[in-house]
Amino acid sequence: MPHSPGEPKLSIVIPTLGRHGTLARVLERLERQTAPDTFEVLVVVDEEETDLSAVGAAVAGRPYPLRTLVRPSPGASAARNTGWRAARAPLVLFLDDDVMPEAPLVSEHLDWHSRHPAPEVGVLGLVRWADELRVTPFMRWLERGVHFDFANIEGEEAGWGRFYTANVSVKRELLALVGGFDEERLPFGYEDLDLAYRMHAHGFRLLFNRRATGEHVREMTLESVRARMPMMASSERAFCAKHPEIPPYFLNMFSEAASRPPAPHRLAHLARVVPPGAPLLGRRVWASADARFKEALAPDFMRAWEKS
Repeated sequence: MPHSPGEPKLSIVIPTLGRHGTLARVLERLERQTAPDTFEVLVVVDEEETDLSAVGAAVAGRPYPLRTLVRPSPGASAARNTGWRAARAPLVLFLDDDVMPEAPLVSEHLDWHSRHPAPEVGVLGLVRWADELRVTPFMRWLERGVHFDFANIEGEEAGWGRFYTANVSVKRELLALVGGFDEERLPFGYEDLDLAYRMHAHGFRLLFNRRATGEHVREMTLESVRARMPMMASSERAFCAKHPEIPPYFLNMFSEAASRPPAPHRLAHLARVVPPGAPLLGRRVWASADARFKEALAPDFMRAWEKS
């Protein structure tokens, strides 16, 4: 993992669009890192951004090296490619503009890469709901393999299927080897899994560092996730067309839910007060909540899948 004196050890790539307030907070949190003077930041602005002055105010006056770039074409893939290709460091950390890095985040990523210098090793950091949010049962359900799946990682091996670009670092050498994100076929949605799968063919290992933590400050609701179903369906279909050997995760989940007759899910409302591990009721309550949420999302996903 080559590194020249005076050059940053880590390049942090943050795509952004319309989240000026949270972007400013992310950049402020980076000022408090326990490993200062080790990183640069590349803020990649979406070409559809309508308030460049607000972006300028968010990035201004930071004590670390920071560059603002504009992505050349639509999609998260293009934004992240723009960032890592301009990076000066041998390590690239992808961070979302609504994930607040806790103070040790940078040092934890650097430390694990120092201990695992092989080009094929990446590091996944934990993303948890921010303390300021009121975490609903639906948000807890999203943690169970829908939005993220940190809870089911045992030990340090995360597996390529959990390559979440909200908080993950990888060697630039490996990114270059596989050509980065697929801007044409997967501009947004499944672009991170596609990249990880292609890196996996070159021996990619993704290690999970629970101490490299970021707080997710965006509240998610059933309605907001339902609105994302068309994007998720079209992205999964494009991913599975590119990699037909991989079964469609959400299609299988939602087609099963759609095939069942509607049920009252009488216990689902208790998920507000009954944790999944509670004796006697926990498993039944969360099975009811799981069925309810899948049933609510399935029609939108299945319609979008057929249209795509």
